[in-house]
Amino acid sequence: MKESQLEKRLKDKIEKLGGLCFKWVSPGRRGVPDRICILPKGRIIFVEMKAPNGRLSPLQRKRIDELRVRGQEVYVLHTRKKVDDFIEMVGGEAQ
Repeated sequence: MKESQLEKRLKDKIEKLGGLCFKWVSPGRRGVPDRICILPKGRIIFVEMKAPNGRLSPLQRKRIDELRVRGQEVYVLHTRKKVDDFIEMVGGEAQ
């Protein structure tokens, strides 16, 4: 499954839970995660999408570390199963 297909799957499933799944583009600050997921009860999660064989760049690792050090949740999802597992994990909290 292509990265774009995985990203669409994530977006559709988050929205089905009643959440928002914004594409994050940060001019002047490359390497930020692809998506910001905002769940109905206020939980915010950053998600970096990768193709099944994709790897994080050093800059992406740095941005993820910057967010995590500040107490933010960040996930890297590579496969359809990882997306589905992520949705299952957050799904119960969204209701």
